[in-house]
Amino acid sequence: MAEICSVCGLPKELCACEDIAREQQEIRIATTKRRYCKIVTIISGIDPTDIDLDDLARFLKNKCAAGGTVKDGIIELQGDHKKKAIVALKEKGYTNISE
Repeated sequence: MAEICSVCGLPKELCACEDIAREQQEIRIATTKRRYCKIVTIISGIDPTDIDLDDLARFLKNKCAAGGTVKDGIIELQGDHKKKAIVALKEKGYTNISE
């Protein structure tokens, strides 16, 4: 017997909860300067209860070829990676992205 998703009630194979959560996120991408004039790309607005931030940060760090971290529900990438991050997020299925 197939497992049932507790959120949508569909079998796990047909579950669309994560896809729906991706479409509903309102992601904001900005760059800021930190100590020693280093630029950091900030990705915020992602609900950590719906999306695994560590997995998404790992994906973005891999796509942008940069270091980074997750702090207080915000993903920080080392360097100016706005354009690469937008392309990578759209590839992952996110639609509401603003700069």
